[in-house]
Parts: sequence; C-alpha cells; structure tokens
Amino acid sequence: MITGELKSQVDKIWEAFWTGGVSNPMTVIEQFTYLLFIRRLDERQLKEEKKANMIGDEVENAFYTKKQNELRWHHFKNLEPKSMFDLFTKTTEDRPLTVFEHMKELGSEAGVFAKYMKGATFMIPTPKLLDQVVQMIDKIKMDDRDTKGDLYEYLLSKIASAGTNGQFRTPRHVIRMMVDMVQPKKDDLVCDPSCGTAGFLVATGEYLYEEKEDWFMDKEFREHFNNKMFTGLEFDSTMLRIGAMNLQLHGIDSPELIGVDALSEANDITERFSLILANPPFKGSLDYDGVEPSLLNVAKTKKTELIFLSLMLRMLKTGGRAAVIVPDGVLFGSSKAHKAIRREIIEQHKLDAVISMPSGVFKPYAGVSTAVLFFTKTNSGGTNNVWFYDMEADGYSLDDKRSEVKENDIPDIIKRFHNMDKEAKRKRTDKSFLVPFEEIKTNDWDLSINRYKEIVYEEIEYAPPAEIIEDIKQLDQERNEALKSLEELLG
Repeated sequence: MITGELKSQVDKIWEAFWTGGVSNPMTVIEQFTYLLFIRRLDERQLKEEKKANMIGDEVENAFYTKKQNELRWHHFKNLEPKSMFDLFTKTTEDRPLTVFEHMKELGSEAGVFAKYMKGATFMIPTPKLLDQVVQMIDKIKMDDRDTKGDLYEYLLSKIASAGTNGQFRTPRHVIRMMVDMVQPKKDDLVCDPSCGTAGFLVATGEYLYEEKEDWFMDKEFREHFNNKMFTGLEFDSTMLRIGAMNLQLHGIDSPELIGVDALSEANDITERFSLILANPPFKGSLDYDGVEPSLLNVAKTKKTELIFLSLMLRMLKTGGRAAVIVPDGVLFGSSKAHKAIRREIIEQHKLDAVISMPSGVFKPYAGVSTAVLFFTKTNSGGTNNVWFYDMEADGYSLDDKRSEVKENDIPDIIKRFHNMDKEAKRKRTDKSFLVPFEEIKTNDWDLSINRYKEIVYEEIEYAPPAEIIEDIKQLDQERNEALKSLEELLG
C-alpha cells in the first residue's frame, strides 16, 4: 500500500518536471522511468560487486566496466548540476557514451525494459531540473518489490491527466476484480493483447504473490512465472517501455512483450494462451486492409472492439478463458457483425458471465458504459446459462472526482461468481441471476442486462379525487384566513 510519504515524494518530482518545463504527462513518466532504471542498474551491480568481493571473484555480466564508472548513479548523483548534465548529453574522446546512450545500448541481460529502448529520447532540458529530479529519486527508499511496485503504480495513475494522448488506464480495482474472478492457474499462459502499462499482467502477478505464495516454493513454477507465464502485445513503443518497467518493478523479470499491432498480419499468434485479460481499445474504426483477414471471418466489421473479440478466440487454446471489458454496444448492437460475434461466443463456445458496469467507472476521462465478458473457448458450444450481474457501485463515486465511498458491489460479485450453485434460485429482480441459452437465442443473442432484468414497481395508493379536492379547499380557506389576519395586523 502506498504511503503518504511515498506519494509526497512522487508528487514533488512530478511538480519539479512541470515547473522545469516538461508538462506532457507521458514525457514526465517516461523520463522518470529512465532515471529509475539507471538507478536500479547501478544498485544491481553494486550488489553483485559486494558478493564478488566477499568471495574474491569478478562480477559476471556487469552493466558497467571500470572505465564507465562515471556513468553510474552513485557517482554522478554527487556531481554539480552542469557536470551531471554533460554526462547525459555530451561525449568526449575518453568517454564515447553518455549515461543515456549507455542505457540504450544494454541488451536483454539488463531485463526486458532494455529491449525496447530504440527511439528513447532524453528530454530533461536543464542541468537544474536533472539535478533536482536525481536528488529526489535518490531519496526514495526502494527496498522491496511492494514499495517499488506501489511507487510506479502511483506514478502511472497520473496518466489520468493525459487523456488527450489517448492513454486511458483501466481502474486497478476493476482489473483486480477480473483477476480474482478467473483465479489464474499454476500453468496458465497469460496474455493481454493490448497491454498498455501492463496492468492486467501486473495484477495477475500480484494475485499469485498474495494468494498462491506456496507455489513460489516450486522451482518449476518460479521458472514458468519469470520466463513464460506473461505475454503482452502493444504497438506504442513508449507504452512498451513503461509496461516493461511496471512488470520488472512488480517482480516479473522476463515477460514476453511484443511490439506489434495485435490486429495486423504481423501478429500470427494462434491457440497459444490459456488466459486472456484485456481492455482493448474501442470506439475505434480500422480499414479492412489493416486487419489480419482471418479476424473478419466471424464478423466482417471495422469496429476494433468486435475484431479484438475475434482475435481473442483465435489466440486462446481450446479450454482457454477470457475476461474482457467491452463497451455496452457490444452487448446489444443490432448490426450483422455485432450479432455474429455474440452468436459465435454463445453458440460455438461458452459464455460464462456478463457484468454490467456503471458509466462512471472510467471517469474522469471517459463516461462510456461498459461491461465485462467472461467466456471459455470450446469450439463445441457449452453455454447453458449465462450469469448476469448489475453492478451499481464500485467503491468510488461515479463523478469526475471518483472519491472513495462505502457502496461497493465488487466483493459481492466475486463471492457470488464463485458460488454459482446458489445463483439458480435468484429472481430476475436481484442484482444477479442466470439466463438460459434458449432465451438469449430467442432474443437475437442480446446480452443487455435490461433485456432480462425485472424491475419491481412499488405500488403507491393515492386518496380519491374528491378527498384531494376537499383538502385543497381546506388549505385554501386556511391561507385566506392567514392573509386576512396579516392585513389586520398591518392596518
């Protein structure tokens, strides 16, 4: 849990960037990330050097040679601002690399983040700002995975102010709800085909650290967790770097992050993953030529939210599960493509659940109504009953402020989902209920909860009209008498 002190430190660094002339939130986060990475490189090598000294050995796979010591965090943080800035921006005959260029040239031995440094640009404009930020980052205690992860999550929460860049983060409590519902398995291969800051992958890792701690005693699982379990696809190189750092700071050292447009022909992944968690971009439209042709077989459409559902079915193994956020229009859209993708999931595979979320969940940067679909790829049907839940509150106010409130359906959603045997008895007037396959089919594959939910109207009895008229006459008489008394007092 992030502390007030940690928040304050990050806020001060953020403010320093803004007053120093770096006002784009994504640029701030990216430059902050580079400096965090440079600090971590030096700390990792200092740790290895300490070990080597104890046993009288050399450090293997060092990030810095002895000639590059001046590029290390513990050295340049003590320099005066101009000298420090020169190390980041100027080369010399004796020093052919700057601090920044050295970071960009590191290979995979420095972690997944280092793989995506092509195109990275140093954008801190002045020696004063660089010195300010370095000194403040140096004071942050980053002793354990939780602290490092919390720090970065808080930093990423500030992307909410970067809505003009189109980078909208999925609320972390909604992501965690989805992860808690699917309960990742020990051998799962987890993918987010539009991973952004890698929030779904991070939340899966955190779930396993918290709920399945004993699994980490198993060497085979640790190997799987560190090297094979997590895959993310993302075409934005900046987001790839940010996602990589987010994963590393949360203890996921070697995820597979693929820089590709998931919907393009460059993505040929088929039947590989056992679990997909995602909030793919929607309200978007693509040209048919830009989409991998097989994705249009189920539903020929230009709408990204529908094409992504086809992609997930292709990328899942048989028996694989998906939890995906979709705009409400996917549930009830009347176009041929909308109906086709719903029919495919319900009839050819197994639709498990539909959670309808209130429109304020994505505020302050989007007011669209959304839902979460949970389905299993079977290639042989299997939808008997679909579980619907009408979420009315998520623990935060549904206005732009998104302040914490007591009302929160999420614990109830998770509890009911994992006790499905009790759901059969629920009435359509309840928050959750089951709807049989045949009824959904009859309703043209409509998945809108309002199609099936029953609303009980409270009967209110009114007095007969004659009695109401008498009451009005009585009130009129009392009013006239009061006016007469007032006139007498004034006269």
